[in-house]
Amino acid sequence: MSQTLRHITLAATLLLATVSTAWGGNVTFKAKLDSATLLMGKTTALHLEITQDKNARGFFPGEQLDTLSAMIEIAERPAADTTDLGNNRIQINRDLIIQSFDSGMWVIKPIPYVVSGDTAYCNQLSLKVLPVDVSKMKDINDIKPVEAIPFNLLDWLPDYWWAWLLGLLLILAAIWAYHKYYKKGVNPLKPVKKRLPPYEEAMINLQNLKAAQLWQQGKEKEYFTGLTDILRVYIDRRFGINAVEMTSTQIIDTLKKNEETKAVNEQLEMILEVADIVKFAKVRPLADDNEVAFQRAVNFVEETRPIEQPEKKEEEKI
Repeated sequence: MSQTLRHITLAATLLLATVSTAWGGNVTFKAKLDSATLLMGKTTALHLEITQDKNARGFFPGEQLDTLSAMIEIAERPAADTTDLGNNRIQINRDLIIQSFDSGMWVIKPIPYVVSGDTAYCNQLSLKVLPVDVSKMKDINDIKPVEAIPFNLLDWLPDYWWAWLLGLLLILAAIWAYHKYYKKGVNPLKPVKKRLPPYEEAMINLQNLKAAQLWQQGKEKEYFTGLTDILRVYIDRRFGINAVEMTSTQIIDTLKKNEETKAVNEQLEMILEVADIVKFAKVRPLADDNEVAFQRAVNFVEETRPIEQPEKKEEEKI
């Protein structure tokens, strides 16, 4: 009798292994493979079938893992499919797409499923992974060396680099305009009046200085400063000599070398000598000295006035 009982127990155990069913509580959990033999690197589906009460909540503890074991990887997790069996029972079908890159016989241990505080395990499976016969593969070639990528400046520039370049050019243009115009007190947007020729400008300024009657008011220093400034600007514009930045001695020495000013250089020298004495030695000149200095300035401008060339007339045809 005991031997018969032993055979019954063994038959029941084999039956459980054959149907690959495990359960915990009111849950049944079965697993099967599409194929128990797999070529290395290829994939196969592991089908999980769970039957449970409709209102029970279950989950897989290892849902976030990407492997079943050290040799078997989970390549994909398709969405589960649920079927209503009636009588408040449902069936959940869940597939795992698995693969292995190592040849051999590998064991898929029972997978746990927790529901209503109980844990159910599926049956244990085996997967045989066959190696790839490299000798029969025709598409295997040596690894092609990586070619150097040619340098391209545009690849290193940030997006909208042209906007940055345009902004930089505008900044440089503003700096240039500031130094060329605004720093010198010139407004490029304001129309520039046409300047009079050097002779006409000097004569008008001399008459304005005379009309101001500075020396008559005891302002001899201001008078001679204005007189010499008019002559300095005139010399600068008339002869291209930077007299505005020169001392009196430098102006006289420079004009001595100019053929147009040799004859009247003595008059200018006298004007500058008296002006330096008044401005720096604080000596008050006589009224005649003021008049003579003014007349000498007028003579200097008049005698260095550019000679206008007469226009050439066309020869009359015979």
